[in-house]
Amino acid sequence: MNPPHIPEPELLPLLSSRFVYKAAAAVVILLALTITLSFSGQWFGRHLAEAGHTASRETYDIFIGQDHLRLPANVIRFENQRSTSIVGVDLYLTWPGLEGYGEETRPLFDDVSRPENLIFLQVAQSTMSRDMSGRLAPVYRHILQDAPQAGPEGLTRYDANPDSSYAGEVFFIAERDERPAYVLRCVLPETTAASTSADCQRDVHMGKDLIVLYRFSSRLLPQWRAIEDSMETYISTHLVP
Repeated sequence: MNPPHIPEPELLPLLSSRFVYKAAAAVVILLALTITLSFSGQWFGRHLAEAGHTASRETYDIFIGQDHLRLPANVIRFENQRSTSIVGVDLYLTWPGLEGYGEETRPLFDDVSRPENLIFLQVAQSTMSRDMSGRLAPVYRHILQDAPQAGPEGLTRYDANPDSSYAGEVFFIAERDERPAYVLRCVLPETTAASTSADCQRDVHMGKDLIVLYRFSSRLLPQWRAIEDSMETYISTHLVP
């Protein structure tokens, strides 16, 4: 009997048809995964770069007490507040442009070494009868040291008494014609380089029943008048009659 024919190993095909099909399928799957990962990586990279910001200018109606604000999404600081609501809202604006986040303004939002680029606002229903100017005589005068110093652009600086609850804080005050005195609270950095976007804060009654608290870098102290006027104008122009 003749032995069964067994192909010589060197004559066997290097790749079987089944293997070729499997390999081709694997390549297609890997290619699809690569493309998917590339697009998702780009999306994730953009999402990380935006860090919760949005360039959308879709408007939302914010109802706070008796007041109605209409605001674009790109000035609303937190994602969970970008909706029609009946609660307070946190905003951020470029300075001095008073613009929201976008392609052109992205560098201003991303550069943490330049806190003077942004102003932060909290808008809520007023819970106190007096804003910061109104609290000067009944509250702040009692905790200020009797050693005023000249401040920038007509401001007078008063340090808080070290044994008061405002220890370490500095108050800047300016008298204004036919208007309540301007009052600003600050925690001043040891150096200009250490400034943050929350060095100074002021709250003001606006609208029918709003309290608007805004914060800015101490580097902007010389521009206090322009900031005050700009905050009032911005809120008033976004109030719905």
